[in-house]
Amino acid sequence: MIGTGIFKLTKTKNSKLASVDMDHLPFGKYFTDHMLEVNYERGEWGEVEIKPYQPISFDPSLSALHYGQAIFEGIKAYKNKAGEIFIFRPEDNFRRFNISAQRLEMPAVPEEIFIEGMKQLVKLDEGWIPERHDFSLYIRPFMFSTDEAIGVRPSLTYKFVIILSPTGPYYSEPMRIYAEEKYVRAVPGGVGFAKTAGNYGSSLHPTAEAKRKGYDQILWMDAVEHKYVQECGTMNVFFIIGDTAVTPSLAEGTILAGVTRDSVIELLKEIGLKVEERRLSIDEIMEAYKKGNLREVFGTGTAATISPIKELGYKDFVMQFDIDSWEVAPEIKKRMSAIKEGTSDDRFGWMVKV
Repeated sequence: MIGTGIFKLTKTKNSKLASVDMDHLPFGKYFTDHMLEVNYERGEWGEVEIKPYQPISFDPSLSALHYGQAIFEGIKAYKNKAGEIFIFRPEDNFRRFNISAQRLEMPAVPEEIFIEGMKQLVKLDEGWIPERHDFSLYIRPFMFSTDEAIGVRPSLTYKFVIILSPTGPYYSEPMRIYAEEKYVRAVPGGVGFAKTAGNYGSSLHPTAEAKRKGYDQILWMDAVEHKYVQECGTMNVFFIIGDTAVTPSLAEGTILAGVTRDSVIELLKEIGLKVEERRLSIDEIMEAYKKGNLREVFGTGTAATISPIKELGYKDFVMQFDIDSWEVAPEIKKRMSAIKEGTSDDRFGWMVKV
């Protein structure tokens, strides 16, 4: 056991790396040799420990299980051809994580724990970073309440953890999306902008119903008029209408401020497209499709990166797209991959070296 700055480091004696086929990596199935863990008690963060990946023990009365104080982030690390390690926009995820924490009345995680702890953990398990196009090391920071008591109030104690998972593409094929007519994801004044576990738990049943209809994911609509599109189950969404890229606005606080979403907006502007962040109704989308102006539809997210949508269904109306003829989404994905993998200049300053 040795000290590493403010961290305590305990290395595993038996690496799992040799048992994993790094050429075939389903998302979220394999985890690296180590994890980071730190507890919040009596109003302050304790000693940060990087230790062998292992189960977490807890009491049945753990407050997170009963009252849902749980948040997380998704980040990715890459290696360039020189073997150097970079993390994609971790400071943006750090800021969003603490925005989620504030909304759920949880303590902010200091930058030296979130960012520096992440860097040290990734460096320790760098052998797990796949060196293949479209592959990466997925980084999952998360925090949950740990009071051992039943009672509806903010917890006084918390646990912050980071785990790592080597992964290939989240969606290997273009998707079929169903515009949800009944259920809603978020309401103004709610927690739609926060990356909280409850947002995903409440989406599971509607998504399962969409899959029973033959679709892969849901396109949520607003909770008030039920006609303005918001985001997909695991992604923000973009519509290329004529020479303009339109994506739902963040203004109402019902949509996650995606880091990949923000990156795509910059790249769309770079290739000369006008970008509009605004309310977009499903009626406007269908009208654009009927007129032949709806050129492309794609999702964006850390896990999903750039995911083409080949079919969008709403009630009895189905919009189908010839993705082989697309130009915008493939170009954006190519440019973003080149920045992440170090084959082009990082002109936006997105990559943070480890």
